[in-house]
Amino acid sequence: MDTYELLTRNAEEVVTDEEVRDLADDPAGKRAYVGYEPSGVLHLGHLLTANKLIDLQEAGMEVVVLLADVHAYLNEKGTLEEIRDTAEQMKAQFLAYGLDEDKTEFVYGSAFQLDDDYALDLHYLEQATTMNRAQRAMAELQGDETAKVSHLVYPLMQTLDIEYLDLDLAVGGLDQRKVHMLAREKLPELDYEVRPALHTPIVADLTSGEGKMSSSEGITISMEDSTEELEEKVNSAFCPPTRDPEDDLENPVLELFEYHVFPRFDEVVVERPEKYGGDLTYDDYERLAADLESGELHPADAKGTLATYLDELIAPGREKLRELRA
Repeated sequence: MDTYELLTRNAEEVVTDEEVRDLADDPAGKRAYVGYEPSGVLHLGHLLTANKLIDLQEAGMEVVVLLADVHAYLNEKGTLEEIRDTAEQMKAQFLAYGLDEDKTEFVYGSAFQLDDDYALDLHYLEQATTMNRAQRAMAELQGDETAKVSHLVYPLMQTLDIEYLDLDLAVGGLDQRKVHMLAREKLPELDYEVRPALHTPIVADLTSGEGKMSSSEGITISMEDSTEELEEKVNSAFCPPTRDPEDDLENPVLELFEYHVFPRFDEVVVERPEKYGGDLTYDDYERLAADLESGELHPADAKGTLATYLDELIAPGREKLRELRA
Protein backbone atom coordinates (compact mmCIF):
# COMPACT_ATOMS: atom_id res chain seq x y z
CA MET A 1 0.00 0.00 0.00
CA ASP A 2 1.50 3.36 -1.00
CA THR A 3 1.48 6.41 1.27
CA TYR A 4 -1.59 8.02 -0.29
CA GLU A 5 -3.55 4.77 0.08
CA LEU A 6 -2.45 4.50 3.70
CA LEU A 7 -3.43 8.10 4.47
CA THR A 8 -6.86 7.70 2.89
CA ARG A 9 -7.65 4.10 3.84
CA ASN A 10 -11.24 3.90 5.14
CA ALA A 11 -11.75 7.64 4.75
CA GLU A 12 -15.32 8.51 3.85
CA GLU A 13 -14.24 11.85 2.39
CA VAL A 14 -10.97 13.56 1.46
CA VAL A 15 -10.89 17.37 1.36
CA THR A 16 -9.27 17.94 -1.01
CA ASP A 17 -7.80 15.02 -2.87
CA GLU A 18 -5.11 17.17 -4.47
CA GLU A 19 -4.00 18.58 -1.12
CA VAL A 20 -3.81 15.14 0.51
CA ARG A 21 -1.83 13.79 -2.46
CA ASP A 22 0.66 16.61 -1.97
CA LEU A 23 0.89 15.69 1.71
CA ALA A 24 1.45 12.04 0.81
CA ASP A 25 4.46 13.03 -1.31
CA ASP A 26 6.31 14.20 1.81
CA PRO A 27 4.53 13.12 5.03
CA ALA A 28 7.56 12.87 7.33
CA GLY A 29 7.19 15.22 10.29
CA LYS A 30 3.87 16.65 9.12
CA ARG A 31 1.29 17.17 11.85
CA ALA A 32 -2.25 15.78 11.93
CA TYR A 33 -4.82 16.07 14.68
CA VAL A 34 -8.09 14.89 16.11
CA GLY A 35 -9.87 16.76 18.88
CA TYR A 36 -11.74 14.84 21.58
CA GLU A 37 -13.97 16.29 24.24
CA PRO A 38 -12.91 14.39 27.40
CA SER A 39 -15.67 11.95 28.24
CA GLY A 40 -13.93 9.26 30.27
CA VAL A 41 -14.06 5.93 28.51
CA LEU A 42 -13.09 5.41 24.88
CA HIS A 43 -15.68 3.75 22.66
CA LEU A 44 -15.65 2.57 19.05
CA GLY A 45 -16.33 6.07 17.77
CA HIS A 46 -13.09 7.32 19.33
CA LEU A 47 -11.23 4.25 18.18
CA LEU A 48 -12.27 4.59 14.55
CA THR A 49 -10.47 7.94 14.28
CA ALA A 50 -7.64 6.51 16.42
CA ASN A 51 -7.16 3.81 13.78
CA LYS A 52 -6.68 6.57 11.23
CA LEU A 53 -4.14 8.28 13.49
CA ILE A 54 -2.20 5.01 13.70
CA ASP A 55 -2.21 4.88 9.86
CA LEU A 56 -0.84 8.42 9.75
CA GLN A 57 1.92 7.56 12.23
CA GLU A 58 2.83 4.54 10.13
CA ALA A 59 3.15 6.92 7.17
CA GLY A 60 5.63 9.03 9.15
CA MET A 61 3.37 11.81 10.38
CA GLU A 62 3.24 13.24 13.87
CA VAL A 63 -0.11 13.14 15.63
CA VAL A 64 -1.65 15.76 17.90
CA VAL A 65 -4.52 14.71 20.13
CA LEU A 66 -6.41 17.73 21.40
CA LEU A 67 -7.88 17.01 24.80
CA ALA A 68 -10.54 19.68 24.49
CA ASP A 69 -11.06 20.68 28.10
CA VAL A 70 -12.36 24.17 27.32
CA HIS A 71 -14.78 22.76 24.75
CA ALA A 72 -16.02 20.29 27.37
CA TYR A 73 -16.40 23.13 29.87
CA LEU A 74 -18.54 25.03 27.37
CA ASN A 75 -20.61 21.87 27.01
CA GLU A 76 -21.15 21.79 30.79
CA LYS A 77 -19.22 18.56 31.33
CA GLY A 78 -17.88 19.64 34.73
CA THR A 79 -15.23 21.90 36.20
CA LEU A 80 -11.95 22.26 34.35
CA GLU A 81 -10.24 20.22 37.07
CA GLU A 82 -12.77 17.38 36.74
CA ILE A 83 -12.52 17.48 32.95
CA ARG A 84 -8.71 17.29 33.05
CA ASP A 85 -8.83 14.26 35.33
CA THR A 86 -11.07 12.61 32.74
CA ALA A 87 -8.72 13.67 29.94
CA GLU A 88 -5.75 12.00 31.63
CA GLN A 89 -7.71 8.73 31.69
CA MET A 90 -8.41 9.10 27.98
CA LYS A 91 -4.74 9.78 27.24
CA ALA A 92 -3.72 6.55 28.97
CA GLN A 93 -6.34 4.59 27.03
CA PHE A 94 -5.23 5.97 23.65
CA LEU A 95 -1.65 4.92 24.33
CA ALA A 96 -2.81 1.49 25.48
CA TYR A 97 -4.82 1.16 22.28
CA GLY A 98 -1.76 1.59 20.10
CA LEU A 99 -0.88 5.23 19.45
CA ASP A 100 2.90 5.63 19.34
CA GLU A 101 3.84 7.64 22.42
CA ASP A 102 6.95 9.03 20.69
CA LYS A 103 4.88 10.34 17.77
CA THR A 104 1.86 11.57 19.73
CA GLU A 105 1.52 14.98 21.35
CA PHE A 106 -1.37 15.40 23.77
CA VAL A 107 -2.44 19.03 24.15
CA TYR A 108 -5.02 20.56 26.46
CA GLY A 109 -7.16 23.19 24.77
CA SER A 110 -6.65 25.44 27.79
CA ALA A 111 -2.90 25.51 27.00
CA PHE A 112 -3.57 27.96 24.14
CA GLN A 113 -7.30 28.75 23.91
CA LEU A 114 -7.14 31.23 26.81
CA ASP A 115 -4.26 33.25 25.32
CA ASP A 116 -4.79 36.82 24.12
CA ASP A 117 -4.07 36.18 20.43
CA TYR A 118 -6.48 33.25 20.32
CA ALA A 119 -9.15 35.29 22.11
CA LEU A 120 -8.81 38.17 19.65
CA ASP A 121 -9.03 35.82 16.67
CA LEU A 122 -12.08 34.22 18.23
CA HIS A 123 -13.70 37.61 18.68
CA TYR A 124 -13.01 38.36 15.01
CA LEU A 125 -14.78 35.15 13.99
CA GLU A 126 -17.67 36.03 16.27
CA GLN A 127 -18.00 39.31 14.39
CA ALA A 128 -17.53 37.78 10.94
CA THR A 129 -19.80 34.73 11.30
CA THR A 130 -23.57 34.88 11.28
CA MET A 131 -25.51 32.93 13.86
CA ASN A 132 -27.06 30.85 11.08
CA ARG A 133 -23.61 29.95 9.73
CA ALA A 134 -22.28 28.97 13.16
CA GLN A 135 -25.45 27.00 13.87
CA ARG A 136 -25.00 24.97 10.71
CA ALA A 137 -21.51 23.97 11.86
CA MET A 138 -22.22 23.19 15.50
CA ALA A 139 -22.78 19.71 16.86
CA GLU A 140 -26.31 18.39 16.86
CA LEU A 141 -28.16 19.16 20.07
CA GLN A 142 -29.53 16.33 22.14
CA GLY A 143 -33.31 15.94 22.37
CA ASP A 144 -35.10 19.22 23.06
CA GLU A 145 -32.00 20.98 24.41
CA THR A 146 -32.02 24.72 23.77
CA ALA A 147 -29.01 26.17 21.96
CA LYS A 148 -26.80 28.45 24.05
CA VAL A 149 -24.24 31.03 23.01
CA SER A 150 -21.49 28.57 23.95
CA HIS A 151 -22.81 26.10 21.36
CA LEU A 152 -22.27 28.74 18.66
CA VAL A 153 -18.77 29.63 19.88
CA TYR A 154 -17.75 25.96 19.96
CA PRO A 155 -17.31 25.49 16.15
CA LEU A 156 -15.51 28.83 15.87
CA MET A 157 -12.97 27.57 18.39
CA GLN A 158 -12.58 24.32 16.47
CA THR A 159 -11.79 26.40 13.40
CA LEU A 160 -9.02 28.27 15.22
CA ASP A 161 -7.62 25.09 16.78
CA ILE A 162 -6.51 23.99 13.31
CA GLU A 163 -4.30 27.08 13.04
CA TYR A 164 -3.04 27.31 16.61
CA LEU A 165 -1.94 23.67 16.74
CA ASP A 166 0.24 24.29 13.65
CA LEU A 167 -1.33 21.46 11.69
CA ASP A 168 -0.96 20.06 8.20
CA LEU A 169 -4.06 17.83 8.32
CA ALA A 170 -7.32 17.74 10.25
CA VAL A 171 -8.98 14.40 10.96
CA GLY A 172 -12.46 13.73 12.28
CA GLY A 173 -15.60 11.75 11.84
CA LEU A 174 -17.95 12.71 9.05
CA ASP A 175 -19.95 14.64 11.65
CA GLN A 176 -17.02 17.10 11.80
CA ARG A 177 -17.27 17.95 8.11
CA LYS A 178 -19.22 21.17 8.65
CA VAL A 179 -16.61 22.48 11.07
CA HIS A 180 -13.79 21.74 8.66
CA MET A 181 -15.67 23.49 5.86
CA LEU A 182 -16.15 26.48 8.15
CA ALA A 183 -12.40 26.49 8.76
CA ARG A 184 -11.67 26.47 5.03
CA GLU A 185 -14.02 29.40 4.64
CA LYS A 186 -12.93 31.51 7.61
CA LEU A 187 -9.20 30.92 8.20
CA PRO A 188 -8.15 32.85 5.05
CA GLU A 189 -10.00 35.91 6.44
CA LEU A 190 -7.41 35.88 9.24
CA ASP A 191 -4.56 35.36 6.72
CA TYR A 192 -4.18 31.73 7.81
CA GLU A 193 -3.81 28.83 5.40
CA VAL A 194 -6.50 26.22 4.89
CA ARG A 195 -5.59 22.61 5.66
CA PRO A 196 -6.81 19.38 4.09
CA ALA A 197 -9.12 17.12 6.07
CA LEU A 198 -9.92 13.43 6.26
CA HIS A 199 -13.34 12.33 7.42
CA THR A 200 -13.87 8.83 8.77
CA PRO A 201 -17.21 7.00 8.41
CA ILE A 202 -19.84 6.75 11.12
CA VAL A 203 -20.72 3.15 11.97
CA ALA A 204 -24.41 2.23 12.01
CA ASP A 205 -26.33 1.33 15.16
CA LEU A 206 -25.14 -2.08 16.29
CA THR A 207 -28.56 -3.59 16.92
CA SER A 208 -30.56 -2.22 13.99
CA GLY A 209 -28.18 -1.12 11.21
CA GLU A 210 -29.89 2.28 11.23
CA GLY A 211 -28.52 5.73 11.94
CA LYS A 212 -25.27 5.72 13.85
CA MET A 213 -23.80 3.89 16.80
CA SER A 214 -24.39 6.03 19.86
CA SER A 215 -22.77 5.86 23.27
CA SER A 216 -25.56 8.04 24.66
CA GLU A 217 -28.05 5.28 23.86
CA GLY A 218 -25.91 2.60 25.52
CA ILE A 219 -25.50 0.56 22.34
CA THR A 220 -21.84 0.99 21.59
CA ILE A 221 -18.77 -1.00 22.61
CA SER A 222 -16.31 0.66 24.96
CA MET A 223 -13.12 -0.09 26.82
CA GLU A 224 -15.21 -0.61 29.95
CA ASP A 225 -16.86 -3.68 28.48
CA SER A 226 -15.77 -7.05 29.78
CA THR A 227 -15.12 -9.85 27.33
CA GLU A 228 -18.52 -11.29 28.18
CA GLU A 229 -20.32 -7.95 27.70
CA LEU A 230 -18.59 -7.40 24.38
CA GLU A 231 -19.51 -10.88 23.16
CA GLU A 232 -23.13 -10.36 24.17
CA LYS A 233 -23.34 -7.06 22.28
CA VAL A 234 -21.72 -8.42 19.13
CA ASN A 235 -23.70 -11.65 19.14
CA SER A 236 -26.95 -9.67 19.29
CA ALA A 237 -25.85 -7.34 16.49
CA PHE A 238 -27.73 -6.85 13.24
CA CYS A 239 -25.91 -8.94 10.60
CA PRO A 240 -27.89 -9.94 7.51
CA PRO A 241 -25.97 -12.11 5.01
CA THR A 242 -25.18 -9.11 2.79
CA ARG A 243 -23.13 -5.94 2.87
CA ASP A 244 -26.05 -3.92 1.42
CA PRO A 245 -29.27 -4.50 3.40
CA GLU A 246 -32.47 -2.99 2.04
CA ASP A 247 -34.24 0.17 3.30
CA ASP A 248 -31.07 2.25 3.73
CA LEU A 249 -29.73 -0.04 6.45
CA GLU A 250 -26.07 -0.91 6.94
CA ASN A 251 -24.40 -4.07 8.18
CA PRO A 252 -22.58 -2.91 11.34
CA VAL A 253 -20.76 -6.23 11.76
CA LEU A 254 -19.12 -5.84 8.36
CA GLU A 255 -18.42 -2.17 9.07
CA LEU A 256 -16.58 -3.09 12.25
CA PHE A 257 -14.51 -5.66 10.37
CA GLU A 258 -13.67 -3.09 7.69
CA TYR A 259 -12.93 -0.07 9.90
CA HIS A 260 -11.62 -1.65 13.11
CA VAL A 261 -10.31 -5.16 12.57
CA PHE A 262 -8.59 -5.32 9.18
CA PRO A 263 -6.64 -2.06 9.67
CA ARG A 264 -5.07 -3.56 12.80
CA PHE A 265 -4.56 -7.25 11.90
CA ASP A 266 -2.70 -8.74 8.95
CA GLU A 267 -5.09 -11.68 8.82
CA VAL A 268 -8.36 -12.75 10.39
CA VAL A 269 -9.03 -16.41 11.20
CA VAL A 270 -12.60 -17.66 11.55
CA GLU A 271 -12.36 -20.82 13.63
CA ARG A 272 -14.89 -23.50 12.67
CA PRO A 273 -15.18 -27.25 13.33
CA GLU A 274 -14.13 -29.47 10.43
CA LYS A 275 -17.71 -30.69 10.02
CA TYR A 276 -18.68 -27.11 9.10
CA GLY A 277 -15.81 -26.66 6.66
CA GLY A 278 -12.89 -25.91 8.97
CA ASP A 279 -11.19 -22.60 9.59
CA LEU A 280 -11.36 -19.68 7.17
CA THR A 281 -8.46 -17.25 6.85
CA TYR A 282 -8.79 -13.76 5.39
CA ASP A 283 -6.10 -11.22 4.63
CA ASP A 284 -8.49 -8.54 3.39
CA TYR A 285 -11.99 -7.30 4.12
CA GLU A 286 -13.41 -7.81 0.62
CA ARG A 287 -12.96 -11.57 0.72
CA LEU A 288 -14.68 -11.84 4.09
CA ALA A 289 -17.62 -9.69 2.93
CA ALA A 290 -17.92 -11.73 -0.27
CA ASP A 291 -17.98 -15.00 1.70
CA LEU A 292 -20.73 -13.67 3.96
CA GLU A 293 -22.83 -12.82 0.91
CA SER A 294 -22.19 -16.15 -0.77
CA GLY A 295 -23.12 -18.12 2.34
CA GLU A 296 -19.63 -19.55 2.83
CA LEU A 297 -19.35 -17.52 6.06
CA HIS A 298 -22.32 -17.75 8.41
CA PRO A 299 -23.33 -14.54 10.26
CA ALA A 300 -22.96 -16.31 13.61
CA ASP A 301 -19.36 -17.26 12.79
CA ALA A 302 -18.67 -13.71 11.60
CA LYS A 303 -20.00 -12.25 14.84
CA GLY A 304 -18.07 -14.66 17.04
CA THR A 305 -14.85 -13.83 15.20
CA LEU A 306 -15.53 -10.09 15.35
CA ALA A 307 -16.00 -10.28 19.13
CA THR A 308 -12.65 -12.09 19.51
CA TYR A 309 -10.69 -9.51 17.54
CA LEU A 310 -12.42 -6.48 19.05
CA ASP A 311 -11.73 -7.87 22.51
CA GLU A 312 -8.04 -8.19 21.66
CA LEU A 313 -8.00 -4.55 20.55
CA ILE A 314 -9.66 -3.10 23.63
CA ALA A 315 -8.14 -5.43 26.25
CA PRO A 316 -5.04 -3.25 26.92
CA GLY A 317 -7.25 -0.19 27.44
CA ARG A 318 -9.61 -2.15 29.67
CA GLU A 319 -6.65 -3.17 31.83
CA LYS A 320 -5.38 0.41 31.94
CA LEU A 321 -8.79 1.60 33.16
CA ARG A 322 -8.70 -0.98 35.94
CA GLU A 323 -5.25 0.22 36.99
CA LEU A 324 -6.37 3.86 37.04
CA ARG A 325 -9.41 3.04 39.13
CA ALA A 326 -7.67 0.72 41.57
